[in-house]
Amino acid sequence: MAETDPALTPDARTAPIGGIPPSRMALLFMVMLVTAAGNTAMQSVMPSIGTALQVNDVWISLAYSWSALLWVVCAPFWARRSDKRGRKAMMALGLAGFIISMLLCGLALHAGLSGWLSAVWALIAFAAARSLYGGFGSAAPPAVQAYVASRTPRAERTQALSLIASSFGLGTVIGPALAPLMVLPFLSLGLTGPFICFAAIGMAALVLLRWRLPNDEPQYAARGQAVAYSSGSGAPVDPARADEPEENGEPPRLSWRDPRLRPWVFAGFFGGHAQAMVLGISGFLVLDRLGLRDNPAEGAGPVGLVLMSGAIATLLAQWGLIPRFDLGPRAATLWGIATAALGTVVLAVAGDLHLIALGYAIASLGFGLFRPGTTAGTSLAVTRAEQGQASGIVASLAGASYIYAPALGVWLYGHSTWLGFGLIIALCVAVLLHGWKGLQDDRELTRS
Repeated sequence: MAETDPALTPDARTAPIGGIPPSRMALLFMVMLVTAAGNTAMQSVMPSIGTALQVNDVWISLAYSWSALLWVVCAPFWARRSDKRGRKAMMALGLAGFIISMLLCGLALHAGLSGWLSAVWALIAFAAARSLYGGFGSAAPPAVQAYVASRTPRAERTQALSLIASSFGLGTVIGPALAPLMVLPFLSLGLTGPFICFAAIGMAALVLLRWRLPNDEPQYAARGQAVAYSSGSGAPVDPARADEPEENGEPPRLSWRDPRLRPWVFAGFFGGHAQAMVLGISGFLVLDRLGLRDNPAEGAGPVGLVLMSGAIATLLAQWGLIPRFDLGPRAATLWGIATAALGTVVLAVAGDLHLIALGYAIASLGFGLFRPGTTAGTSLAVTRAEQGQASGIVASLAGASYIYAPALGVWLYGHSTWLGFGLIIALCVAVLLHGWKGLQDDRELTRS
């Protein structure tokens, strides 16, 4: 029997962050931070690696697609498992998937850059190794989100989930900042150094997680009376019972088409595609606008600088704007997607590093508001007993955005700058119009 989670004791409920002690929150933050920093460090060097391998930009983007597809399929499965096996076990599994994937990805690309494998086989090996992250790394984010959501009051949930989301923002500052320093000359690691270094950092994070986070039995595990709302009946949720744990049997399986979730799923899906396209295009945009195609090794620094500017803007949104103005899910989503559209326009016309960084920062500020908004809205739309499943849907939506959207954005950008950026802006406008009409009012969502 796992030990009882101290977060459920009366003393722990007085913790500043909902019902979660700060030391516990720091561990959850670390899990997300390490994976975000590692993935962003990888993204900052991949355009240069692709150029060194003489591979078309689209194929570099498509190398992530199989992993993203696995993420979409596996994230809801691991989220349901976390309801039964505990959140800590799924976080550890996700970190292990990240570590092994980063190590094997680095080795595959090193073999290609060293001439031991052809460029085609190096990319195939990279995609196969990356699939471990999609299959097993997808266990961690929904477990972290469910852990926080099930222990946080409704009125505080947007800010609590925003704090967790900001770990991605901080990771995207740290990743590009460290990536050029990890391009190591010894052992001929070169551009693959960040992969090996972040595998080691992930191992340290896994040890800390296993050592410091208590084993947990989910407070709102799938037990008890069926929830008041059934997706097939169309009956509304009783607000007075919306946050109560269930008493008999398991809650019904949540669907993306559930009427409570449908507006948030629409926003998360299409807004996530816009964000994935911006991220996919940005690295190649820097190489093109700065004339670095012939010097790919010199591209890691400017690309990292642009990604860092966006990450700092994301942190400003999640650490500053959301708590300062007490933004609810609907407000954060709508203001965020409108700001992201504006940033995309600036990015499309940018001709130098300063303007590219500014446009990417404005877009990232918008997505930094948008992501916590849709995540919190999805969480607040369902009961506490359904938080595990809801977090799985959020993670699955995030993965769906990276199956083909980055490659599509890069392909359109390769044909015409305005085709690539025009589609991104159109997606943002569609989310804004749909959300204005369809998203539930913040006062209703956050009412206890």
